[in-house]
Amino acid sequence: MVSIASYIPKNCINNKDFEKFIDTSDEWITKRTGIKTRYFADSEETSSDIGVKAAKVAIQRAGISIDDIDIVICATLSPDYLGMPSNACLISYRLGIENKPAFDIISACSGFIYLLSLAKSFIESNMYKNVLIVGAEKISSILDFNDRGTCVLFGDGAGAAVISATNDKSKRIIDVNISANGKYNDFLMTPICSNGGLDSVKNIKNTTGKPLLLKMKGNETFKLAVKTLANDVKEILLKNNIKSEDISYFIPHQANLRIINAVGDIINIDSNKIVLTIQKYGNTSAASIPMAIDDIYSSGKLKNGDLLLLDAFGGGLTWGSSLLYFNG
Repeated sequence: MVSIASYIPKNCINNKDFEKFIDTSDEWITKRTGIKTRYFADSEETSSDIGVKAAKVAIQRAGISIDDIDIVICATLSPDYLGMPSNACLISYRLGIENKPAFDIISACSGFIYLLSLAKSFIESNMYKNVLIVGAEKISSILDFNDRGTCVLFGDGAGAAVISATNDKSKRIIDVNISANGKYNDFLMTPICSNGGLDSVKNIKNTTGKPLLLKMKGNETFKLAVKTLANDVKEILLKNNIKSEDISYFIPHQANLRIINAVGDIINIDSNKIVLTIQKYGNTSAASIPMAIDDIYSSGKLKNGDLLLLDAFGGGLTWGSSLLYFNG
């Protein structure tokens, strides 16, 4: 990973804002999730718009030109359009990238880990030298603001990174584990969405006449997430003969503070090495991990050569982990 960047929308929504229209409180949200604030995009902003802003900075920080980018891949569960055009195509065009491959993947909150797996494969097969990966979400457009169990959890944002070929083993993506099990497909579900924002999404109906909005089985998801993530992280560390004390930063998907702390305890990692941004941004799904990486980069904490351990769990169900060096 030779660069990282993020974009955070300007509208900050704190927990007390939800008290105005739903039965909840700052104390209830904080205790159960660790979230204090999150950011929502403007009504005219789309997830591809947000992705472009993060991608521009990532390319600039990589020290390469637009022409050097060989392929663009985007992970999102809140695309501008249904199926086509993909966010990756829109992002590419707005960046000035033409006649290069571009496509989206849908792996929910595990999306960035899946992108890393694709980038690693493309580079190691000598297909491409510079891969731009983008996680971009406007989840506010598909939230049910009558459901306090979900609407307080999510935020909007984007993260982007450039992954480049290298012969230096100290600069590589060491390993990526990804997996899925559709048996649990109803634990986390989203509607067919469009680019029209919250108002238009509320007008999309299913066969029962009810709005098609994000749904989650919270308790079931929590229990399975802790078990699955802990096992996956232990597996990738053991497979690569790396101990938890060797890790510079553990950067989990920012879904729930209790999940993060539980996994951290199980893998016995120093709490000072766990990167937490959930209190500021909430759950931004595919953008969560790159936003968290950029948070420590922008604060000056992340250094070249730092060994990062990433993990994520999302709808599908999907999950994944990765070990990589940062060299931005």
